[in-house]
Amino acid sequence: MTFGKTVGIICFVISLIILWKIRQVLLLAFAAIVLATAINRIVKTLQKQGMKRGVAVGISVFFILLVIAGFFSIIVPPVIDQWQQLIQQVPVGFEQLKTWYLGLQDFIPNQFFGELQSPESLFEQISNTGLGLFNNVFSFFSTGLGITLNIILVMAVTIMLLSNPTPYRRNFILIFPAFYRPRVNEILNECEQNVVGSLIGLLFNMTVITILSGVGLWILGVRLALVNALLAGFLTFIPNIGPTISVIPPALLALLDSPLKALAVVGLYIAIQQIESNILTPLVMKREVSLLPAVTLLSQVTFTIFFGTLGLLLAIPLVAVLQVWFREMLVKDVMNQYD
Repeated sequence: MTFGKTVGIICFVISLIILWKIRQVLLLAFAAIVLATAINRIVKTLQKQGMKRGVAVGISVFFILLVIAGFFSIIVPPVIDQWQQLIQQVPVGFEQLKTWYLGLQDFIPNQFFGELQSPESLFEQISNTGLGLFNNVFSFFSTGLGITLNIILVMAVTIMLLSNPTPYRRNFILIFPAFYRPRVNEILNECEQNVVGSLIGLLFNMTVITILSGVGLWILGVRLALVNALLAGFLTFIPNIGPTISVIPPALLALLDSPLKALAVVGLYIAIQQIESNILTPLVMKREVSLLPAVTLLSQVTFTIFFGTLGLLLAIPLVAVLQVWFREMLVKDVMNQYD
């Protein structure tokens, strides 16, 4: 091996180590890019109306901040109150489920339960797992100063990118060889389309799931309908796993009234997920962007393992971008050249 190749390999390894060390910063930068890309759509719309870019950016950012402030002032206080009640009442629901399970054993032969664990150990495990999940699901948002500083950093970088995005894009394109730069520009345009489309589809699905869950739980008379509906909407961004998790709290609360109401809640969530899977997702994703469900799910698990909660929150836009680069650069521009 020549000296030049050896130096090249060493530099490559060092680069990978540095990138791994600053992975959280890179994720925050990616979050700022995603946010800037989404807001830039609003800015471009205002620019078409004759506004200067600086004014359009100011109005767009002010509008976004106004919406966030309104959300926190109107929605968050009752949600916090109901969340605290939910944490207190979920263990009671587990106890009610345990009582119902023991009562069911009086009418069904023991052979039917086979090698199941004893009710005490079984429900102790379920309770510990469930309570740990509910207590930590929003832990990412409750670490105080660190999260606040990260949000400020993301907002500052977002505004910088919005104010004049051209130099940042041009410098990124310069990383690639001169002959490939026009192609990189095309890929970046498609990445923007994919990111914005995936965010629109995700927000639409989350909104519809929240509304349907809230109305359904209110009709069924389930306690704490607001926080459970918001939890169902929030967990929509985790395919398959999210809907399963979101049904547990309202089902346990309904069980405090009767087993039939708990079954009705489970049926409601199954119906809503069927609507989301068979109607909303195909309709929205066909129009906005095509993300493979299995790839999305596995990517979310992978990003969570490597990057924590921030990786989970950014999994969908990351998949949207990586999908474009994989298809356009690796498949079309490299592999298909040998067909």
